[in-house]
Amino acid sequence: MPDETAPAPQPVTPLPAAPLSITTLEGGELPEGLLDAVVAYEDALRRDDAAALADAFEPGPGSVRVDAQGVLVGHDAITAFRARRGGAPARRVDECHVRVLDPGSAVVVTVNAPTGGGRGVVTQLWRRGAGQPWRIATAHVQAPRPAVDTRVWRVVSGPLVPARASSGPLAGRTVAVKDLFAVAGHAVGAGVPAWLAEQPVETASAPAVELLLAAGASVAGLAQTDEFAYSVAGRNGSWGTPPNGAVPGALPGGSSSGPASAVALGQADVGLGTDTGGSVRVPASYQGLWGLRTSHGAVPREGLLPLAPSFDTVGWLTRDPATLRAAAEASLGAAPGGSAGRARSGPSGATGPSVVVDPRVLAAVEPDVATAFTGVVDALVDDGRLSGLAAVAVGDLDTLFELFRVVQAAEAWRSHGRWIEAHPGVLSPDVAARFAVGASVDAEQEQEARVGLAEARRALDAVLGDAVLVLPSASSSAPRLDASPEEVDRVRGATLRLTCLAGVTGRPAVSAPMLRVAGGPVGLCLVGPRGSDLALVDLAASLVG
Repeated sequence: MPDETAPAPQPVTPLPAAPLSITTLEGGELPEGLLDAVVAYEDALRRDDAAALADAFEPGPGSVRVDAQGVLVGHDAITAFRARRGGAPARRVDECHVRVLDPGSAVVVTVNAPTGGGRGVVTQLWRRGAGQPWRIATAHVQAPRPAVDTRVWRVVSGPLVPARASSGPLAGRTVAVKDLFAVAGHAVGAGVPAWLAEQPVETASAPAVELLLAAGASVAGLAQTDEFAYSVAGRNGSWGTPPNGAVPGALPGGSSSGPASAVALGQADVGLGTDTGGSVRVPASYQGLWGLRTSHGAVPREGLLPLAPSFDTVGWLTRDPATLRAAAEASLGAAPGGSAGRARSGPSGATGPSVVVDPRVLAAVEPDVATAFTGVVDALVDDGRLSGLAAVAVGDLDTLFELFRVVQAAEAWRSHGRWIEAHPGVLSPDVAARFAVGASVDAEQEQEARVGLAEARRALDAVLGDAVLVLPSASSSAPRLDASPEEVDRVRGATLRLTCLAGVTGRPAVSAPMLRVAGGPVGLCLVGPRGSDLALVDLAASLVG
């Protein structure tokens, strides 16, 4: 919502109620009580009186609130938004224009001056029934736009780093770089202000950045990430939660949350991210984007702050498959030891790739996602875009996830544990809890999990071979911003049971925005053999025509 596209308002002393006068009036005499209702609404905003603000809107499913991020429909949705917003910036109303429609309805346009500067405009349709108070039926809020939304960007410029070439597959495109990659002239922030304050300025950019610059792209800025990239929700306790560009009021998905939101909002063409346990695929799924997790090690990881090196890999987010293909080809084709050769030949034979599903995987997803997935796959088979679909058994996802979780946690603690111990209390509770799990993993437990993972990888390779596995990218559509920690953790666990399949095997995975449920978009995920990155993107693109 517009109030949530700007950085969270700082605590302020409420301004005293100011007198409000009518600037212009048309359509007849001012209806009795209307001006008082407008004044009461502004006073409730000033006091952040959630109950009064809820009462100001018409009850039931018909009331509407619109802003730059989208539409809230129904009294319950509007009230929930206000409850999680935590107050609006203080403002002074300078103008009030009233257009009377009839004795029981009027359009009111107010022009306000927030204490932080700029001008805002609010347009409201007020109505009252017989014996009822005036209430808002529809509201359109236009708030002053911040120069930089610090929930999305830590640093942004035009451009921050210019392209190295005037031509190339990404000429004219802009890149939002996840704040884990080294960019010359800037420190790596990792989503943690206390970490950022202690880091040196980088003297050279990471190869993953340079490959895009050499292909004609410019870096728009450094985009936010979940703290140390240890989440798939997209929340950040210090910088705030980037807005979901596809579903207003929903989580953006993480940990490549900033790059994903920048791309979904049209502020960049390519999001350069990382994917350890789903950190490209989940935000792609939640925000209706294309996302590619590359084969493990296909793109150099020098200059990348690690989380769990056994699983960390580079990836990109885009709004269309052609741009994703261009970013992948520019990076994989030039990367030393990369997978360009196999990617061009791909996993397919003369009749195309073998495509497989495991119907039991759907037990880990929400019912509406399972229904949408089955419907899309059946339609693709019926029209010949997927042929020879076969069923396989990938094994027990609970066991696989537990092995993955133990090794990831142990490596994450090895990467950042010493710094975290020296800076108690700086991380959000959920991220801190995950690192605490890593601290508790002893050498014997880690080794047992690694042996189990190696066995699981061999078993999965035997089952999948050169086939492409198709499954949902996430267990659900994006949870709401006001979802409880328990709900977010439940969704996270279910989603990681899907995404860890690619992480354990080191295989590439593409998320294509092909599913739709009531809550918003969900990705269709294709997991291919190692080295088939480009062919996998081509296959995914062919499914959408």
